[in-house]
Amino acid sequence: QVQLVESGGGLVQPGGSLTLSCAASGIIFRIYAMGWYRQAPGKQRELVASITSDAGTNYADSVRGRFTISRDNAKNTVYLHMNSLKPEDTAVYYCNALILARVGRPTDNYWGQGTQVTVSS
Repeated sequence: QVQLVESGGGLVQPGGSLTLSCAASGIIFRIYAMGWYRQAPGKQRELVASITSDAGTNYADSVRGRFTISRDNAKNTVYLHMNSLKPEDTAVYYCNALILARVGRPTDNYWGQGTQVTVSS
């Protein structure tokens, strides 16, 4: 069984910084793309940033230049470094990963449980 466990959320003032972490554990043969999504109250879940297995990155326009996604393949972990945070960044942030657990089986899309990020003075 594969699990994604997020950490690092919390309350931060506008202009502040936070780093989210997401570690994958369990039976894992290979992790392909990893990413972060967020969902604010009353809004749809949206892609924030993604990173491929060879470190190619993609960002939502609203966070480009402020957020940086990275991964440590040896630790099966993806990070989201968030700078210059704004109140509109307030949301539950979810980790996502496309994982091949065993050779011969299809890849599966996994989600973390979510971590709250609140940007407020």
